[in-house]
Amino acid sequence: QVQLVESGGGLVQAGGSLRLSCAASGNIFSISTMGWHRQAPGKQHEFGEFVATITSGENINYADSVKGRFTISRDNAKNMVYLQMNSLKPEDTGMYYCALRPSWSLDWSAGYWGQGTQVTVSS
Repeated sequence: QVQLVESGGGLVQAGGSLRLSCAASGNIFSISTMGWHRQAPGKQHEFGEFVATITSGENINYADSVKGRFTISRDNAKNMVYLQMNSLKPEDTGMYYCALRPSWSLDWSAGYWGQGTQVTVSS
């Protein structure tokens, strides 16, 4: 069974930084794609977006809205994935979910999701 636990969210002023962490249990972390999904306030989960993903081979993709500001990384030895967020903007506000997509699936909804951590950026 896989469990994901996020931490590191909080309230920060625009221009500030936060580092989100996600701890994964289970034994499929190293062969899975990891992602950070953002759900904006008042928006349903299915209308959120993946702001960053990283494959088991460390191929990385970012949403255009965060390129150059966010950095995703993973530590397979610790079963951890991180999201370093710099130059934060008010529009980065939202609930950030860590997600794991197993190597045998192309569907994130068939994977595992954490409970989320709130990020609030004040102007």
